[in-house]
Amino acid sequence: MISAPWRGLALRAVAKRIPSAVPKTSRTLLNRNLNKVPNTSTFRYSSTAGNATREIVSQALRSIGSKRESQQWLKLFSSAQNFCVLKVGGAILTEHLDELCRSLLFLYELGLYPVIVHGAGPQLNRLLEEAGVEPQFSEGIRITDAKTLGVARKLFREENLKLTDKLDQLGVATRSLSGVFMADYLDKEKWGYVGKVSKVNAAAINNSIKAGYIPIMTSLAESEDGRLLNVNADSAAAELARALEPLKVVYLSEKGGLFDGNGGKISQINLDEEFDYIMSQPWCRYGTRLKIKEIKELLDTLPQSSSVAIIHPSDLLKELFTNSGAGTLIRRGDKIQKVSSLSGLQDLGKIKETLTGDYKDISTEATVDRFIEFLAANPFTAYYDDSMSCLAIVLPPSADRPMATLATLNITKSGWLSNVAENVFSAIKKDNPSLYWTVSGADENLTWFFEKSDGSFNCNSSVLFYYGCDFNSDALDSVYRDFVSHRHAIIGDSDLESRLRRAV
Repeated sequence: MISAPWRGLALRAVAKRIPSAVPKTSRTLLNRNLNKVPNTSTFRYSSTAGNATREIVSQALRSIGSKRESQQWLKLFSSAQNFCVLKVGGAILTEHLDELCRSLLFLYELGLYPVIVHGAGPQLNRLLEEAGVEPQFSEGIRITDAKTLGVARKLFREENLKLTDKLDQLGVATRSLSGVFMADYLDKEKWGYVGKVSKVNAAAINNSIKAGYIPIMTSLAESEDGRLLNVNADSAAAELARALEPLKVVYLSEKGGLFDGNGGKISQINLDEEFDYIMSQPWCRYGTRLKIKEIKELLDTLPQSSSVAIIHPSDLLKELFTNSGAGTLIRRGDKIQKVSSLSGLQDLGKIKETLTGDYKDISTEATVDRFIEFLAANPFTAYYDDSMSCLAIVLPPSADRPMATLATLNITKSGWLSNVAENVFSAIKKDNPSLYWTVSGADENLTWFFEKSDGSFNCNSSVLFYYGCDFNSDALDSVYRDFVSHRHAIIGDSDLESRLRRAV
């Protein structure tokens, strides 16, 4: 039984996305109650951009994922006062300006206004070298004397104008803001005119968004005595996030994310569960180590629903509007509980309520009671968070079941949005190297299940998914034969979903 609507908001694991584990049938706990987002044909389009804009938006919607995914994320972002702080590095403005602006046009046409802060580090290095000035750094921070600051001020203004002009050509209304950051000297003796942000003028940003403009600013700040100070753009973006508390903080990177010791992109990091482990890894050093620590410090000050993504500019829309996302997603996460007996479940009543889901009447309650009796007599492992926004029950391999089976998975809307669903799958994957599950062919989350599996079989109205075993393995062959013969009934008495359907 699978009850997993909404986004797998991250649906990722530390080094790889986790294979979904969800047996039996699939039901959506939440989709029936969600108010539908208006069809994309009702979105506002800028008269300036005309047909070209319509074509860009239409192509983007088709290319980034399913219509359902896009609508769900649009609804979430549209309800947030500030949905995204976007940090754009200088290299992005030089090498990826066109694709960045196309993505921003798309967001603008949907009525979404990211708050953009940009730097110009690579360009500044080049200009200084051309002027015969060697860039100086201490502890990774640029030493900024008066000459360097003068060059930076002119350059930042030019880069800001380049971005706003390009967006203006596309019909995107922008507002270039200055004086947003107030800063103190970081250490004037050591680094010169380098600042640490002490205050953010959030009112100017919010007023711009309310007026329908995308606010864009450089990372330059002002001191109390009116001096211009150079601030690291990543640090400026973090202070913006602390002031605005957005749902997303996105750092655009040419690398497209963080990478582990094998060169594999880290898809997702759940800080509550994995921070200490990652910090202990030999590959986690230098820039990667510093970036993860800084992001943890940032997320510790933001709401639980906030997340940080490090992505390539070409993946911005995919990160925002698909369940699988892109790049590296970092969240605070939640601690996942794991028990293997009914006595270990602290609140059995809450467990029953979660298992019942939206099937609520006397007969379904009796069905859930019988399922609990089944668990009392058989080995299982339950995975869940404290708020029970995600509950999974896995049955281990047995003589009748040669592979582990996820007998039920219930995920609420908050379970998706807080990334608990991904954390539960991560825990399941660690304990179960191979797994199978079945899903209704009509399930709205079918695409997500395909992404989580190593393979699948389709039979009439059901789909069998699996991971962690060879296509020709004896274990999978046995499961497949039962699936063809029985489909949703292949795990017998533990088939809670079918029993609930028969009860209503």
